[in-house]
Amino acid sequence: MGEMANSAVEFYPKRGGGGAEANHAGDFGVTLEELRSLMELRGAEALQKIQDSFGDVESLCQRLKSSTSDGLSDNPTDLEKRRQAFGQNFIPPKKPKTFLQLVWEALQDVTLIILEIAAIISLCLSFYQPPGHESEGCGNGSGGSEDEGEAEAGWIEGAAILLSVICVVLVTAFNDWSKEKQFRGLQSRIELEQRFAVVRNGNVIQIPVAEMVVGDMAQVKYGDLLPADGVLIQGNDLQIDESSLTGESDHVRKSADKDPMLRMLVTAVGVNSQTGIIFTLLGAGEGEEEKKEKKGKQPEAAVETNQNKAKKQDGAVAMEMQPLKSAEGGEVEEKEKKKTNVPKKEKSVLQGKLTKLAVQIGKAGLVMSAITVIILVLYFVIETFVVEGRSWLPECTPIYVQYFVKFFIIGVTVLVVAVPEGLPLAVTISLAYSVKKMMKDNNLVRHLDACETMGNATAICSDKTGTLTTNRMTVVQSYINDQHFREIPDPSQIHHNTLEMIVNAISINCAYTSKIMPPDVEGGLPKQVGNKTECGLLGFLLDLKRDYAPVREQIPEEKLYKVYTFNSVRKSMSTVVQMPDGSFRLYSKGASEILLKKCSSILGANGEARNFKPRDRDEMVKKVIEPMACEGLRTICIAYRDLPCNPEPDWDNEAEIVTDLTCIAVVGIEDPVRPEVPEAICKCQRAGITVRMVTGDNINTARAIAAKCGIIQPGDDFLCLEGKDFNRRIRNEKGEIDQERIDKIWPKLRVLARSSPTDKHTLVKGIIDSTVLEQRQVVAVTGDGTNDGPALKKADVGFAMGIAGTDVAKEASDIILTDDNFSSIVKAVMWGRNVYDSISKFLQFQLTVNVVAVTVAFTGACITQDSPLKAVQMLWVNLIMDTFASLALATEPPTEALLLRKPYGRNNPLISLTMMKNILGHGVYQLIIIFTLLFVGEKIFNIDSGRNAPLHSPPSEHYTIIFNTFVLMQLFNEINARKIHGERNVFDGIFGNPIFCSIVLGTFGVQIVIVQFGGKPFSCAPLNVEQWLWCLFVGVGELLWGQVIATVPTSHLKCLKEAGHGPGTDEMTEDELADDEEEIDHAERELRRGQILWFRGLNRIQTQMQVVKAFRSSLYDGIEKPASRNSIHNFMAHPEFLINDFIHNIPLIDDTDIDDESECLPTTPNRNNNAIESGVYHLNLPTGPDGHWTTPSRQLYPLLALETSL
Repeated sequence: MGEMANSAVEFYPKRGGGGAEANHAGDFGVTLEELRSLMELRGAEALQKIQDSFGDVESLCQRLKSSTSDGLSDNPTDLEKRRQAFGQNFIPPKKPKTFLQLVWEALQDVTLIILEIAAIISLCLSFYQPPGHESEGCGNGSGGSEDEGEAEAGWIEGAAILLSVICVVLVTAFNDWSKEKQFRGLQSRIELEQRFAVVRNGNVIQIPVAEMVVGDMAQVKYGDLLPADGVLIQGNDLQIDESSLTGESDHVRKSADKDPMLRMLVTAVGVNSQTGIIFTLLGAGEGEEEKKEKKGKQPEAAVETNQNKAKKQDGAVAMEMQPLKSAEGGEVEEKEKKKTNVPKKEKSVLQGKLTKLAVQIGKAGLVMSAITVIILVLYFVIETFVVEGRSWLPECTPIYVQYFVKFFIIGVTVLVVAVPEGLPLAVTISLAYSVKKMMKDNNLVRHLDACETMGNATAICSDKTGTLTTNRMTVVQSYINDQHFREIPDPSQIHHNTLEMIVNAISINCAYTSKIMPPDVEGGLPKQVGNKTECGLLGFLLDLKRDYAPVREQIPEEKLYKVYTFNSVRKSMSTVVQMPDGSFRLYSKGASEILLKKCSSILGANGEARNFKPRDRDEMVKKVIEPMACEGLRTICIAYRDLPCNPEPDWDNEAEIVTDLTCIAVVGIEDPVRPEVPEAICKCQRAGITVRMVTGDNINTARAIAAKCGIIQPGDDFLCLEGKDFNRRIRNEKGEIDQERIDKIWPKLRVLARSSPTDKHTLVKGIIDSTVLEQRQVVAVTGDGTNDGPALKKADVGFAMGIAGTDVAKEASDIILTDDNFSSIVKAVMWGRNVYDSISKFLQFQLTVNVVAVTVAFTGACITQDSPLKAVQMLWVNLIMDTFASLALATEPPTEALLLRKPYGRNNPLISLTMMKNILGHGVYQLIIIFTLLFVGEKIFNIDSGRNAPLHSPPSEHYTIIFNTFVLMQLFNEINARKIHGERNVFDGIFGNPIFCSIVLGTFGVQIVIVQFGGKPFSCAPLNVEQWLWCLFVGVGELLWGQVIATVPTSHLKCLKEAGHGPGTDEMTEDELADDEEEIDHAERELRRGQILWFRGLNRIQTQMQVVKAFRSSLYDGIEKPASRNSIHNFMAHPEFLINDFIHNIPLIDDTDIDDESECLPTTPNRNNNAIESGVYHLNLPTGPDGHWTTPSRQLYPLLALETSL
């Protein structure tokens, strides 16, 4: 029922006569209607409504036949009944385009339309027979030489052109269709990845989001995107970002006092949730974005980063969580907001270069074809009317028109060959192929162009925990009762008071969702579920022969009085419990250097508390904490404090509560480095990529791990800084971030410790905006927490962790690492470089064909009034060199050798000097051969000349030999094109690519058929064996000639020029400066120079701009497009996802005065600093908009209006 398209039924189940729906609701004590109206309320009104209609949340729960403690039963019939009554948690996507629609779109191509019209005119004219005797007077051989059969065969050329147009259209449509199918497959894979924790039969299980039903008890943790609407049962310190529903960016507090977890009773799913309703109003499931949105269920429940409107009252609050982000809620305010802070996300490097190149090639082709037509027409007119002195006779008009049509067709053919419309295809195939293969390498690519950008990466900023390390925490050292234990102590060595204290402090003050489970396999390690650091501490209890479960049974989650959850600002977690005598006890755990500052006493050797002065603390830091940290251990302090019940403390005043603590113990937790990481980092460094570690851990631990990984090597010149120190160095006297100061630091910075999310974002932005090096840096960032969202968005490529990552991080990322492993990033680099190389290979091949075909058609037409290559033959050549070659060259698998070169960089040309040398070298060879055949071929082979043949004359062996030789040279040149860096062995690894081999052989087979049996349609006459062998010999000559070219050193060819440069530096800076302006891409720049008219008729070139767009087009369908389908803007200014850049919401963090000497500070920061010393700052990241894909509106692109009206 939830999937019904008819929104009216969905919305307003008819009262009484509502049939099935009414009956279903009858099984539950509440109807869909009531729940929907409840979800429309907020705050006090919502509480009032719950009290009036249901009494309290408990009874609402009972009506929904659910339990607040055990959730639903896992009974399939019950779940099905709920889906029937309340709908599924799924918003149906828009239907994909049908094959016919795609065919229709492919037919819109301007060049094809021109060819169709020309072919139709040609067809019509061939059926018109002028009266025979009079045509004698109409000039050169128009009638005489053709016999009846030939005259009748005049229609074949037109028909053949139409047929080849149909082929091209079908191939294009099929490609689009398979792309869309692949993309949807990828989408559904991404969607299935998304799971949510619900309680069923009293157990917390993870289920796919689409399987949630009304009545489910959902467990929400920090950083979740809520997949349905619901009512809060219990929660703690919860804030929700409701901006996608209300357009308000402030976080809304939700309350219920007692528990670090948020429990939510699901009350509306899918099309009945608030977002679903908005979507249905928008036209149910308009476009793929929803599906995407389905994933982006906006409000992030983040205990600290969250929001949903409600007031506090008896622990029950109507919460509303919508499953999607969309163009809803405050659309107007959003647009206004967007105008002010939309950062531009630059086009991918490759897109920018291809756009420019395609525009240049298109212009050249247009000019050449225009000149060809003009020369042909002039030549004919002068020859007929001036030299021969004929007059234009009315009855000769159709014959003259036929000549003009023939010239026109030749002109169009030149254009068809000149424009590389296989380019978007090559890019798409290459990207699609890579994405598919990257899945096997544990990279789930969410944004296609990220794959190619990764090949250009020059810097990787990686998290430490879980990415470089195994994320399997274990306590290896401890300091208890004034003793430093280097391994796990025997319980008898610890005072029993202290031991009890440790057991309680760890059991109660760890999230109850963190637990140690028995191993899956016999003899394996126990499974750690939940937060890994907490699991390490719980494992410590098990090592001390104690268990945490009895303590938790005695004090269940509901009894926890107050919880201050862990976040990146506090760097600690505290839980308050009420003791039997009514007083309170606070347990706290957190980063040792932060928590020890709040300790005023410590449990001594006899288990009694003694004073703990700053002097003792410094000594402890020196003797215990630093030695642990230097061995790469994360140190955690466990402390407690007793508080009186009378007067009850002010729990909201956290600073007053969490202070004056008694230290119980300090433990050192180790997270071992993943065994494969050092080698992966070594590969990165060889490939010219700098790896930096950005972590929340302290500087010593970070430095120790960085050394183990190979990020820093002894003897290198590097910097390791703490976040606080970093902040002091990069800010000027006014406390503003100064790019020049960042530029002095980042090139040497390798480790940034104790960093806040803002520091990470500042660093990434600083590196990206830097102009110190001539190449703009391309930065990849890894992140797993909600707080990494801004940095992931800002980076050129954001990697989120598939296992440990929060939804917010995944939503902000471009690639998800399904195994959380750094070495998968190296694979991504390899694939990215492979995409770039595949496209360069294709370009090298394509441009050689272009240069030759255009020159031959042009000179041939000018000298012999007829192109040696006919329209249909040209289209076949086009098919080989575009569609087939893109398939063959774009599917080359990557090799390790790709990692031995430095990144190309943003401004490097697509076509290097070596490639230019190859293109021109092979072009020269092919032109010499073809012109030799054209002008003296008939003498060599002793056959009739095909030059100056009259209209409709039969195909000549002469021109067939030229066509055949041309195609065979292309085939052998395709093998040459496999190498673009001047390697000699072009056959290296050729059998590793079966697609390539089959395409080359297949094309050869078809060529034989065309030549021997193509006849009139292909303008081919059959050739004998000797002629075939000569053609083959000349073709194989390509391979030998390739070796000759490879011998010529590129450095001696000063005259060559590269092509397809990236954005020029001057343009770049202008782009970079325009931080809040829209992106000015090169295509628009071209347009602004008044050259719009170049493009209007050149839809062919538009196709180039579809590079990445094509693969994702399904995503954009729902997005408002410029009115005109033929607007080149659709393809060039690709509406990137416009993401709010977060910066405007992040307060500057720095209360330290900046001294002028700060530049000369020693590189090792003061040991005791820590990021928080400068006063606690509160980060309020707008995690709402980060997954928000918004629609560029007319206002955003001032150009749209201009050029669509053109």
